[in-house]
Amino acid sequence: MRAMRVGRLTPHAALLPMALTVIVAYLGTVLWTLKVSFTSSRTFASDNFVGLAQYTRLFENERWLLSLHNLAVYGVLFILACMVIGFLLAVFIDQNVTGEGALRTVFLYPYAMSFVATGLAWQWMLTPGNGIEQAVRQLGFSEFRFDWIIDQDMAIYTIVIATVWQCSGLVMALMLAGLRGIDPEILKAARLDGIPAWRVYASIVLPMLGPTVATVFLLLSTAVVKLFDAVVAMTQGGPGTASEVPAKFIMDHLFLRSNIGLASAGAIVMLVPVLALLAPYAYARSRRRRA
Repeated sequence: MRAMRVGRLTPHAALLPMALTVIVAYLGTVLWTLKVSFTSSRTFASDNFVGLAQYTRLFENERWLLSLHNLAVYGVLFILACMVIGFLLAVFIDQNVTGEGALRTVFLYPYAMSFVATGLAWQWMLTPGNGIEQAVRQLGFSEFRFDWIIDQDMAIYTIVIATVWQCSGLVMALMLAGLRGIDPEILKAARLDGIPAWRVYASIVLPMLGPTVATVFLLLSTAVVKLFDAVVAMTQGGPGTASEVPAKFIMDHLFLRSNIGLASAGAIVMLVPVLALLAPYAYARSRRRRA
């Protein structure tokens, strides 16, 4: 009897370090950040309560509003491009192509790199006079210009290019796993009925990939919210503040401008969309388990 009790407690004991990490390191720091966001903290945290003043200042700050706009543009393009490219790559590999293992490795390899390494590599490739511009000019197109990375109107799109290149492979891997989980007899029956391939994928395959698509969307959305490394490595938020994003705004005010209160308010604001994404996902999973 005692052995049975010990056996039941062992899994819970194994999960205890993770539970403590979540409670202390994650939940504790979130609550501390929330508390600081209601104070006038500057270089050091203080207990001088100022209510919503930091949030008011935050949304009156043009740099913060620009960073939200940039993040919205980036998020839509990044998620859409990653999902489309990743799905097409998964469909391609699912055709039992020769060298499937090598292709999966090649497509997934960029995701194994850090965003800093990716950003630095793409910074060199997109810098005028180097990389892509130089390669095209050597092909005989001497007037070719590709200066998006130093163009205030186009800089944010260079971040999209670099991060889509890095993350499409992950989407491909997840989508491919979902495709391999679909009963092949369903696809055979659709082909026997003479349904065009594009219609099969649009009307049959994609609806069946609903849980996979939801997971991919959640992962990409959280990646959008915490976008920081690639921006710092590629543009430093420039030219000027043209590619500024909320995470960089928060880090600059936290470490360079000694404004912990404003940075904490920004962090809490960015936590809201993450919770808004996680809550329905967690609710849907709990309902599936009960069913």
